[in-house]
Amino acid sequence: MSQHEREQTVPTARRGGAVWALVITSVAGFMAALDNLVVTTALPSIREDLGGALHDLEWTVSAYTLTFAVLLMTGAALGDRFGRRRLFLIGLAIFTGASTAAALAPGIDSLIAARAVQGVGAAIMMPLTLTLLTAAVPAARRGMAYGIWGAVNGLAVASGPLIGGSLTEHVSWQWIFWLNVPLGLLLLPLARLRLAESHGTGARLDIPGTLLASGGLFGVVYGLVRGPSDGWTDVLVLLALFVGAALLAAFVLYSTRAKNPMLPMRLFRSRAFSGINAASLLMFLGMFGSIFLLSQYMQGVLGYSPTEAGLRMLPWTGMPMLVAPIAGILSDRIGGRPVVATGLFFQAAGLAYLASVVTVDASYGSQLPGLILSGIGMGLFFAPASNLVMSSVRASEQGIASGANNALREVGGALGIAVMASIFSAQGGYETGQSFVDGLQPALVTGAGVVAAAGVAALLIPSRGAVAGDVVRGAPEGARKLETVS
Repeated sequence: MSQHEREQTVPTARRGGAVWALVITSVAGFMAALDNLVVTTALPSIREDLGGALHDLEWTVSAYTLTFAVLLMTGAALGDRFGRRRLFLIGLAIFTGASTAAALAPGIDSLIAARAVQGVGAAIMMPLTLTLLTAAVPAARRGMAYGIWGAVNGLAVASGPLIGGSLTEHVSWQWIFWLNVPLGLLLLPLARLRLAESHGTGARLDIPGTLLASGGLFGVVYGLVRGPSDGWTDVLVLLALFVGAALLAAFVLYSTRAKNPMLPMRLFRSRAFSGINAASLLMFLGMFGSIFLLSQYMQGVLGYSPTEAGLRMLPWTGMPMLVAPIAGILSDRIGGRPVVATGLFFQAAGLAYLASVVTVDASYGSQLPGLILSGIGMGLFFAPASNLVMSSVRASEQGIASGANNALREVGGALGIAVMASIFSAQGGYETGQSFVDGLQPALVTGAGVVAAAGVAALLIPSRGAVAGDVVRGAPEGARKLETVS
């Protein structure tokens, strides 16, 4: 590693320490993750106020998912090049401004546009939260810090429908966006004063790689989010998936030959990096699809209101707040691999149990063990997974590693909803309670199988002692010699 590179990876100032960094990055991550699904339970009220056809309402969800997933790696690369704190502040400002525009939207088209801009801001700031947190927290305490960060983000993903439903039911749908504004205005000066600036390698931005990755992710995610509603044989859906896959293949080929690629393919030589990214994609595939259907089951079949359904999901969605900090401490002591794998197998068992007990009149008590088991599993996953991602690469590459992992999680989530919705539609439907259960059961079994496969992928991650050598083996020749000496 050159002297210049060493200087670039060291924060320029320590303005507030680990506690401030943890608070700022956790709240910012919560905001970005929450807006993935917060709109879903507010769609009927939005349609009543702003009008619009069904496909317009779907785009209020999809517009955010698209720009968020597509630009995550770009946001991380920009932060590495121009300053992580600087880009974090820009992303946070964009997100806060777009939230204001969404709350004030006079029509459905302007709301969709504001949601797309929200996704841009979230894509810039989200991967940088983890990089900034890593720079501020000493290595020996990162497990616990990642645990709290992961718990807050996991809670946001899982409780989005509850928060959206509660605000819509008791206040108004505009407040699902107004909620972000005071938080954003509070975080902006705090982040400017309390976070230290840091950079990546200082290499120039990889324009061809950025265009290929963004175009490929756009095609794949667009096809996945539109497939369930437009049909998998729709010409535009098929074209998007084909072109997206082709561009991603071109991105991989280009990145193996480029001098300074946005995402060096050599990172995937690390079993730790490859294993945790595979586990993350599969885990989000199984989790997102299952929560998507189970929240509808509680409302549409069991008759709970959005708030009641959200409260009954808390043993699953709220459990990470209790378990993730403990998981982070465990990962500091015994390594992340056994904690992550255990969590994934717990969640797979919970989903399999739920598949066996859901009926048109299932009692809440019969579902509770599966919800608790899934919640413990999710809590055990988040913190050690973040630790494994960041420790599997060199410090100068942590930004793009975080961006790549977040992008794969988003693709996994979109794929999960698409796959689960397709299985659900093939085996059942919304006509009656029984037809919903007929579609839900095989979808949950599939989700359990996918999460179990994520557990197997986690077991392929090397033990903690082997990860450092794995990182060195994946490094360029010059850096490899330096790191071996150190």
